[in-house]
Amino acid sequence: MSKCRLDITRCRVLLTFIALSTALATSPLAARQAQEEQEVDPVAELVERLTLDNYKTTLKGLTAFGDRRQGTQRNRDAVDWIEAQLQDFGCTTTERVHYTYSPPRFDAPPRPTPTPAQAQAAAARRTPPRQQTDDLTTATGGRVGRRGSGPGGSVIFGYRGRTGVNRGLMAQPDERIRELNREEPVDGERSQVYCTKVGATHPDEMYIIGAHMDGHGVNEAVDDNGSGTALVMELARIFSSPDVETERSIRFVLWNNEETGLNGARAYVEQRQELQGIEDPPGSGQYPEPRWLGMIQHDMMLWDHGAPGPDGRVSRNQRPEADVNIEFQSNSEMAREAMDLAFLFKSANERYATDYPATVGPHMTNTDSTPFMNIVAAISLRENERGAQVGAGWNPNWHQPTDVWTTYTDDDFRLGLNAAQTTLAAIAQLTGTSVGR
Repeated sequence: MSKCRLDITRCRVLLTFIALSTALATSPLAARQAQEEQEVDPVAELVERLTLDNYKTTLKGLTAFGDRRQGTQRNRDAVDWIEAQLQDFGCTTTERVHYTYSPPRFDAPPRPTPTPAQAQAAAARRTPPRQQTDDLTTATGGRVGRRGSGPGGSVIFGYRGRTGVNRGLMAQPDERIRELNREEPVDGERSQVYCTKVGATHPDEMYIIGAHMDGHGVNEAVDDNGSGTALVMELARIFSSPDVETERSIRFVLWNNEETGLNGARAYVEQRQELQGIEDPPGSGQYPEPRWLGMIQHDMMLWDHGAPGPDGRVSRNQRPEADVNIEFQSNSEMAREAMDLAFLFKSANERYATDYPATVGPHMTNTDSTPFMNIVAAISLRENERGAQVGAGWNPNWHQPTDVWTTYTDDDFRLGLNAAQTTLAAIAQLTGTSVGR
């Protein structure tokens, strides 16, 4: 006080500043700002619940069933295991779609016996040259170049690696894995499992999150497509937590028979498309098939090691510029809506993914979102563009004996985790997700 008497003006200014600061600190605006700072972003909170260890544990569990090839006991056992896991995760509303897989049989006419000259010419065509004077061609089939094309309208650049499907049991060097995959498929009845997170305020609307659980190649089908299956199962676990509520419904589907021509996804569309949005029983508030708002497929999520080199080989290391490819199909009837959905997912990746970015492309093809693409906005997430990069041999493990657990590193598994973060964040926003306290 003595100092205030010596300098009245300075003291008044100081007291006025203190009073003004106190008033501002206790104003409604300041209170709201403080409250907002304390509020937790529910999307970020859910993304944090996705861990690499949990993702790997679920994926590792799938390897116990070998390549899960359709039409075998190991496939049926895997479907049962997936259903039990979903129920343990809290997604207890599990159901199945049943269908029959019976492809048409064609009796090919007998081939004429080739002459010695014809046999020699055919052998020469099958045997790649050991040396080429043109450095743009290689023993793997040559440089693809600007004129190369892939499914879905994609254009292939660069060198081509070999692709194909391994059917030889003895091509698998691991005896344990050989025994897991010894049984050959038989045509007949099939099933695939799904569960649903029912929306609190719009149970009649839903997003479908899918991946195919079957594989082939006499392997453990880790990348194709245990990586996508584990992703969908992990999302089911997180959204099924008791403290998580969504305004709209989410369906988690693990397709069967993808490798034989998307048969499981096609059966789902054929059986359930006309049931959309129908309340059953009337007045119950229950919708066995909510109206589809979007379909998001996950197919091969781990391997983005770059293009083959001139020798046809792909690097053993995940490339630093690896990314999550989000694709829509540009010539589908819902292309505009699907493109908007794809870029919404890209935005979610930019905000919530921890390691790898996302890119958007217009060539979604040859995966279980295809049967949906003319009905609803449909996109797919994967490690590489399917038509160009996978088709040109960017993934040397595709349908090969090397698609086993020991092939992959945490850098690979983390790419799958980032795809999961991307989908979780986008779907949480689209469905109006909140987390209880």
